[in-house]
Amino acid sequence: MRNVQEIVGQKSFSKADLLTLLEAEGQDRQLLFEAAQAKKLKVVGKKVFFRGLVEFSNICSKDCLYCGIRKSNEKVVRYEASDDEILGACRFAWENRFGSVVLQSGELSSPVFINRVDRLVKSIKRLSNDELGITLSCGEQTPKTYQRWFNSGAHRYLLRIESSNAELYQKIHPNNSLHSFEKRLECLNLLKECGYQVGTGVMIGLPFQEIGHLAEDLLFLKKLDVDMVGMGPYIEHEDTPLYQFREQLATKQERFDLALKMIAVLRLLMPDINIAAATALQAIDPVGREKALKIGANVIMPNLTPCDFRKEYQLYEDKPCLDEDAELCRNCLEARIEMAGSEIGYGEWGDSKHFKGRTAQN
Repeated sequence: MRNVQEIVGQKSFSKADLLTLLEAEGQDRQLLFEAAQAKKLKVVGKKVFFRGLVEFSNICSKDCLYCGIRKSNEKVVRYEASDDEILGACRFAWENRFGSVVLQSGELSSPVFINRVDRLVKSIKRLSNDELGITLSCGEQTPKTYQRWFNSGAHRYLLRIESSNAELYQKIHPNNSLHSFEKRLECLNLLKECGYQVGTGVMIGLPFQEIGHLAEDLLFLKKLDVDMVGMGPYIEHEDTPLYQFREQLATKQERFDLALKMIAVLRLLMPDINIAAATALQAIDPVGREKALKIGANVIMPNLTPCDFRKEYQLYEDKPCLDEDAELCRNCLEARIEMAGSEIGYGEWGDSKHFKGRTAQN
């Protein structure tokens, strides 16, 4: 078996190579992180791009077994931010030169919801003189809806797969047509066909998950040819069915450490994609996102959701920054990013270099 120093110098990686890297400890782990950091600086540079996150509704039609805002959780206070509140957050992002915003919500597909998202996208473009980039994270939709939102001005879409292993996917979702692994894959491919920069991601440390699944997740991301990835440690939520399996989980610190290795390995595997430093990392380690930025991540998502709503958008427990307003969140992140040896790409969309290369070939 080849050693870590040999593997990190390669341009292509087998599943066995990825397993070796994911299992690296001590000096080997440090070699992995140094190689990923060097690759990041060489290929995408030291800039970190802001995506102002607006969680505009926690109303969801899905019942995913890991999620705190699942439809069946009656303890959640449901909300919908008003158009004015959403656009106010986006105006803050524009005036503070964040470059981009992310509109995220529970999964709905009613005509009212589809029309509203379309209206918001057009309004954000108008208020920012077409300067703000827009990422949507609004779940599975029809090809017509995806194309409509794209035509109105959204250009990135995040749809997390959570696990690329069909059997594991089924264990963490209800067994019905509304939670279909095949539908999720189909939607990711539809998004590419529409012209979006496409992002997905996985949870790390799920119940029933083996390290081999994570190596396969990485190869899946490579095969799918995604442009951006957001992935982080699984953090249990007591009001979900998966909470009953908490005794089977690795410790939160172990899940955090594995998440960092996943980010580093992904940077080596797909050097020119955008990788987000997930908020879940900070839920475990106060400087978790900075650690991710150092070893491969280049996107961070300041939370611009109005503070009154944030506590009701808890997908997992111990979510950070619930009581910081947008100004505090921005100032905090600026300092954190400088600490990580990076600089902020103010006023830039920070489009995926991979997307530019992928679409240039078509």
